[in-house]
Amino acid sequence: MATGKVYLIPTVLYEESLETIPTYILEAIKDCQVFFVENEKTTRRFFKKLWKEMVIDDYKWFAIHKAEDAVTQEFLSHLKAGKNIGIVSEAGCPGVADPGQLLVAAAQKSGITIKPLVGPSSILLALMASGMNGQCFQFHGYLPIDSLERKNKIKELENDSQHRNCTQIFIETPYRNNALVKDILANCKETTQLCMAVDITGPTESILTKTIRNWNQNVPDIHKRLAIFLLHAG
Repeated sequence: MATGKVYLIPTVLYEESLETIPTYILEAIKDCQVFFVENEKTTRRFFKKLWKEMVIDDYKWFAIHKAEDAVTQEFLSHLKAGKNIGIVSEAGCPGVADPGQLLVAAAQKSGITIKPLVGPSSILLALMASGMNGQCFQFHGYLPIDSLERKNKIKELENDSQHRNCTQIFIETPYRNNALVKDILANCKETTQLCMAVDITGPTESILTKTIRNWNQNVPDIHKRLAIFLLHAG
């Protein structure tokens, strides 16, 4: 019996933005029998918007969580039984700053075919629109919560950016956005560029790159909005 395939299925960054999902995603969903997802409720709702006739209970559903050994073994057993599996994260692309990479790593070790599918990634969309260096960039995830550690990390990223001409990309929990912005503006050089990409693909999308000096003249309020930050010290 042939083993199954793994489809890495992108989802929307905003529920209202179905137009960001390529039409061939639906064919991949229809080719799967099992889904490993970050959030079953929102994934089911997303799928039904793409495919109203889908009978949800005809498929097997598993929560990814942290891909514990039991989850990984379940994942591999379905693949070895010839079932095609779709992996879906909560927003964006599986395995890129979202769960799924541990399951993909297990599939790679077993020689399983992996099919990554095109979809919205806030990291790449923000980088594309920032005007910053797209030849050398790093994604750091979340910066430290501790105020002193965060300030030191910001300075470290700025120095590294200047040394290597590298764009530094990072995110924050939405309710801490304003505190992060305050620390960036207080600890970076006036000529350093900062891009704030907010609500990407949503109706209130804003992607602006300015120098620290210019941002300090009009500091935005992005409290509880989905944001990604890019820093470049030329």
